[in-house]
Amino acid sequence: MIANKLDSEFLNYLANNGLAPGDRLPTLSEIGGELGMSVGKLREQLEVARCFGLVSVRPRVGIVREPFDFATAVLTSVLFGLGTSEVNFNQFSQVRQAIEKSFWQEAVEHLTPDDKIQLKEIVSKAWSKLRGNPIHVPNSEHREFHLKVFDRLDNPFVKGLLAAYWDAYEASEMTRFADYQYWLDVWTYHERIAEALFQNDLEQGRQLLVQHFELLPKDPVNSGQ
Repeated sequence: MIANKLDSEFLNYLANNGLAPGDRLPTLSEIGGELGMSVGKLREQLEVARCFGLVSVRPRVGIVREPFDFATAVLTSVLFGLGTSEVNFNQFSQVRQAIEKSFWQEAVEHLTPDDKIQLKEIVSKAWSKLRGNPIHVPNSEHREFHLKVFDRLDNPFVKGLLAAYWDAYEASEMTRFADYQYWLDVWTYHERIAEALFQNDLEQGRQLLVQHFELLPKDPVNSGQ
């Protein structure tokens, strides 16, 4: 079994005991007795599982099995690599762009009419911020727009990578020095993408997506440029 390949007795226990998201686990003492392990060693492995987002420890509740979330595991690794400068954000951005291009058709085919209306509403909120007094950068709307496009995609790995990208994007502060025109250009494209999807012109939406990727500023410090 694949689950038995996990290099952790606790993770093997978690995967092989039919525990569903939301289920409460026995105490570490009970698990240790069943596995023949010390509580100290189990506690170390529990912390790894918590870092992966596979379990949580709640006051007066105990250890709880959490739903699988690929973004949590990916983000930890990405942020470490960015922090040590062993990788750069542009490399992760290239992965994200390839994913969105490749899975665009499958994702947008499953969008509902309400989803497409919500995309247009997100665009409206962004314009309100950009045209307000004072002006506000629509960072949350930027993330919301792109993730909404892929929200109906039945692939937790793709959705996890995209969610991790937006967390890393925020942490990297890639657009901290972007001027006002940059944001106007970005949201002009988003508006056109939303309208293309609303009109069910899926290929036009994809072409606009690809074009708007060129707006993303490059980080000369972390990209080696």
